[in-house]
Amino acid sequence: MTSILIRHALIKDLPTIVKIYNAAIPGRQATGDLEPITAESRITWFKQHSPTSYPIWVAQKENQVVGWLSLQRFYGREAYAKTAEVSVYIAPNNQGNGIGKQLVQHMLESCSTLNITTLICFIFAHNLPSLYLFKTFGFESWGYLPQVALMDENHRDLVILGRKI
Repeated sequence: MTSILIRHALIKDLPTIVKIYNAAIPGRQATGDLEPITAESRITWFKQHSPTSYPIWVAQKENQVVGWLSLQRFYGREAYAKTAEVSVYIAPNNQGNGIGKQLVQHMLESCSTLNITTLICFIFAHNLPSLYLFKTFGFESWGYLPQVALMDENHRDLVILGRKI
């Protein structure tokens, strides 16, 4: 497993976070975005996170950000405040090195101090590496949405995974 430092994301990390995210778009496996996004378009999203409320963590290897994980408020209503949606992205040349596992483990260890009791992931059914990653950490299938995404004329299913903390 690759040795990394996990830390809270800083605004200066946003261009690299977006670069890693954009690298996932062409593969049509990890996001429903079909076109690259800009760092400027994600400033509001970034500011909705903080170290004490729905954080973004980055994985740093040799002083370079190589992956990130964010917790995001689920559904936007107060009754769901203790539920967070998880997103994780790893730079292509660092995938398969255990960085995602380290980020997920760090997130799970942090949930109690964040007052998070439920985690949810939305993962395409054909994204087997991500499904495996989260199931390794005890996430279970909580829902299945058939053919809800259309990418390059292919209908894609979405799996909802969840875990109570």
